[in-house]
Amino acid sequence: MVDVQGTVEDGFEPVRDAFAANFDRHGERGAAVAVYRDGRKVVDLRAGTKDGDAEPGDPTAAPWEPGTAQIIRSATKGIAATVPLLLHQRGQLDLDAPVGTYWPEFKAAGKDRVLVRHLLSHRAGLPVLDTPLTPAQAVDGTSGPAAVAAQAPAWTPGTDHGYHAQTYSWLIGELVLRVTGRTLGAWVAEEISGPLGLDLWIGLPAAAQERVGRFAPVEPPARPAAAGLRVRPKQSVADAYADPASLTSRAFGAISPAPDENAPAYRAAELPASAGIATAPALARAYAALIGPVDGHPRLFAPATLTLARTEESAGPDRTLLVNTRFGLGFMLHGPASPLLGPGSFGHPGRGGALAFADPENGIAFGYVTNGMQPNVTADPRAQALVRAVSRVVG
Repeated sequence: MVDVQGTVEDGFEPVRDAFAANFDRHGERGAAVAVYRDGRKVVDLRAGTKDGDAEPGDPTAAPWEPGTAQIIRSATKGIAATVPLLLHQRGQLDLDAPVGTYWPEFKAAGKDRVLVRHLLSHRAGLPVLDTPLTPAQAVDGTSGPAAVAAQAPAWTPGTDHGYHAQTYSWLIGELVLRVTGRTLGAWVAEEISGPLGLDLWIGLPAAAQERVGRFAPVEPPARPAAAGLRVRPKQSVADAYADPASLTSRAFGAISPAPDENAPAYRAAELPASAGIATAPALARAYAALIGPVDGHPRLFAPATLTLARTEESAGPDRTLLVNTRFGLGFMLHGPASPLLGPGSFGHPGRGGALAFADPENGIAFGYVTNGMQPNVTADPRAQALVRAVSRVVG
């Protein structure tokens, strides 16, 4: 039995049960989950080892501690999306303006009609780069923006959607820099993480490096098929990811070779698509602040901005993920590809496990991080078990 540490308020015990079960049923190594309801933390749990590459049962492995943070991969996108939406709320950014209004070089290769909202809703037609960036180029702050500015769209912008797995970093990051003169990571630190006291970074400072656990790919336990049933092969995002010519593989491979995500230099980089670092309580608190006041801090999203965040902009077959996805402005919305708490939920998963979202109708904000990265792009079974537990509690 895993030793689960932390607290749950009365009524939220099913979340603790589901969290503990993940270690037995789904091969969890180390993880944390937090839930806020109506601006108050009601779940704060952690268990397992801080380092996902430690052997299971290793008595010398460092335990997951209250302040342990972890890379959250694409769950970073939801945090990053708050920045342009807040800039719009403050009158500094027009969502219906061409991106070239703020970033003139971006007009190249037929992109003069790409709108700001197209970047946020994965409709810009720019999920791939003809020439992938090296890990060093990806984090140097100039090569990425230059590459997406020069890149021709893979489809007519605004007519379809496909997940911008890596290029989202340079598209959103450079837009924010052009509008504010600050990097997106600096903006988040000064305007969101600092005021709210969040252990959440897009660009990890050296002083916090030791708090971050290592992660490793972990295969979930095999589950035997039911007797008499034949499993029919089908095309999946995993199949497409293995095909180097597919749009899926090229989108996730816009940085090649794959960077060492445990390396301090990568963690320190500002990659708003994939390299955010956070604790589970910080993620939950950030989303709680989007939808309501938290500990005396006023809500971040005005009602109109909240409506923008979760109004459907893209829906249907996703050219990159090969499943039906739904996006608002920067946030993934509740749907079969990424089930959240309910129809009004908005947030973002991270490939391999992490998940963060808010459900305004129930006053719920949720954050889950893990160091055992499993081969799931959207609906990780560990995160989904926790979401179902929360759903049972709130009805």
